[in-house]
Amino acid sequence: MSIFKRRTLPHVDADSALHDARKLLEKRMAPAARRDFLRTSLTLGGLSMLTGCSISDNESVEAVLGRISRFNDKAQGWLFDPNRLAPTYSAAEITRPFPFNAYYGEDEVRVVKEEGYRLEVTGLVADKQRWTLDALRALPQQDQITRHICVEGWSAIGRWGGVPFGDFLRRIGTDLSAKYVGFKCADDYYTSIDMATALHPQTLLTLTYDGEPLPPKYGFPMKLRMPTKLGYKNPKNIMAMFVTNTYPGGYWEDQGYNWFGGS
Repeated sequence: MSIFKRRTLPHVDADSALHDARKLLEKRMAPAARRDFLRTSLTLGGLSMLTGCSISDNESVEAVLGRISRFNDKAQGWLFDPNRLAPTYSAAEITRPFPFNAYYGEDEVRVVKEEGYRLEVTGLVADKQRWTLDALRALPQQDQITRHICVEGWSAIGRWGGVPFGDFLRRIGTDLSAKYVGFKCADDYYTSIDMATALHPQTLLTLTYDGEPLPPKYGFPMKLRMPTKLGYKNPKNIMAMFVTNTYPGGYWEDQGYNWFGGS
């Protein structure tokens, strides 16, 4: 059975359109991610499936690529199973040392002092009190050993501990019908996730790594750990979170990365 009926675009040079799209993506994606994406994802069929506009210039190519990305987001959202668990591993399988990863070098890690720290909570929640780390540590905790999968092609297994994020959202009276949960971080990073992922049983507001307080390079004072998402969707050094129905975007997402970011 045919799901999509491809229509040709009149007055479009297919080779030129594909060349222009590749050039545009090369400017927007990190080198390793760019190579993988261009090798496996971008085809003329993918462009021609989205019809109704010219793709003979950069502006039009950008619009087509945006439509492809939004289509991918919707498709991943439809396919996401909020009850399906990501694989877990044994302590013997933990990657040591667990790699550092950020948009900056390890010598530029942001150091947040615990004294005076308060997690800011805003948006569509009933309880907007600010949370200390001690208050968060007093909540029921959970550990997981799961695989971090980076968009650049590498992966690593680590042990994370903290508060199940769905439990935290319910505790603060979150509107669970809202679309997005967004995060702002001490390293100027920001991202957002869908509510279904926020409520997934393995989504963890992480406070420890391998049984010890979360080191700065892994995200102190806290990191959101989601084994169902690619690495760039897992924010660290979290200072604030908010619940909203307005699309919040993200640091890499606003530069062309897929927003849903499922692993």
